[in-house]
Amino acid sequence: HYARACTDVTFRFPFGEQELMGIAARGNYDLTQHTEGSGKKLDYYDEQTKEKYIPHCIEPSLGVDRLVLALICSAYAEDEVGGEKRNFLKFHPKMAPIKASVLPLVKNKEELVGVARELFDKLQLRWNVAWDATGAIGRRYRRADEVGTPFCITVDFDTIEKDNAVTIRDRDSTEQVRIPMDEVIPYLSKQIDGY
Repeated sequence: HYARACTDVTFRFPFGEQELMGIAARGNYDLTQHTEGSGKKLDYYDEQTKEKYIPHCIEPSLGVDRLVLALICSAYAEDEVGGEKRNFLKFHPKMAPIKASVLPLVKNKEELVGVARELFDKLQLRWNVAWDATGAIGRRYRRADEVGTPFCITVDFDTIEKDNAVTIRDRDSTEQVRIPMDEVIPYLSKQIDGY
């Protein structure tokens, strides 16, 4: 057989341990076969040792679907918030497909929605962000948690009437901080990108 050694990298999924990646040390089989089939020499001359040899190949084999499944399984978490069970994806902010969700507190106040939409448009230039204006704010938080969104940004009446600040809720701790609008991008940048 052409493989001199094979090994698997496995992952402990909730349904059992499965192969995530295979690695085969194929020796010089592939290049030897290619030389025989094409008539072209593929040997390498080493200047230091003054020797010729046919290089060996290492063949890694990785399926993206299994890798993504492993990522999702690793991120799956359960906890309790306010006496209710919560299922959510605890992606690291760098890995989260959606980095933040912008939530206008109400959808029928034009000025409030306009400020929220403007923030959404700015954030969208840098990250993949979501817009959610439907339902109670708590339900919107839960929807964002379920898909692994690390930060929810709420634009409320105080934003437009008092302080030009927003509330940013952290998915993992559910803690909320009030941040001025002009500090939202630097805050998220630090949390998501680390700078």
